[in-house]
Amino acid sequence: MSGHSKFANIKHKKEKNDAAKGKIFTVIGREIAVAVKEGGPDPANNSKLRDVIAKAKANNMPNDTIDRGIKKAAGDANSVNYETITYEGYGPSGVAIIVDTLTDNKNRTAANVRNAFTKGGGNVGTTGCVSYMFDKKGQIIIDKEECEMDGDELMMLALDAGAEDFSEEEDSFEVLTDPDSFSAVREALEQAGVPMAEADVTMIPQTWVELTDEEDIKKINRILDLLDEDDDVQATYHNWDE
Repeated sequence: MSGHSKFANIKHKKEKNDAAKGKIFTVIGREIAVAVKEGGPDPANNSKLRDVIAKAKANNMPNDTIDRGIKKAAGDANSVNYETITYEGYGPSGVAIIVDTLTDNKNRTAANVRNAFTKGGGNVGTTGCVSYMFDKKGQIIIDKEECEMDGDELMMLALDAGAEDFSEEEDSFEVLTDPDSFSAVREALEQAGVPMAEADVTMIPQTWVELTDEEDIKKINRILDLLDEDDDVQATYHNWDE
């Protein structure tokens, strides 16, 4: 993955999120609700909830907000039921885009996602049309400045915990895991006091598309911005080499 500094993207996204923290808190709040419904409110017995709590803390979500979200999801039998729906499609010049959503209104979400693609000159395709171009992996990014361990020590810790791959970028370390091993590896790093800039199960492109036409770049940014603004959208993955 050389040449693709995921960490630079995270810093860029975090800066954007600082101006729109409500969006990221909405996203995480929904993930908390789903995790509690699936596995109960006790993080000790619910690894998915532990992962979401770690993600919440990495995004500076206050502890009382996290606790309120867990209590609300656990205590309210009539709380909203969110459904996971994934959309796949193409942006300009065949850029592959995957959109994960959590929604309580499928029609609204489908219309909004289609609208985002259309306004950026793209189109929504059928299920599976682009996902074969990505690998589903647990991905943990560690900021070198924040981490006291050296690369070799960190690599051994990650591999011993079950990680598949470890790589070093200029400003960060990247740990990749099988999705099923993600929680165990993340927790091993957490227990060792390793600070994580980002830790999530994600879709990693196998190949990248470079855009040189200014109009195409404007269009792909239009699609991604519209999806980013939609509260139903949990995550967007693409293979545009930014």
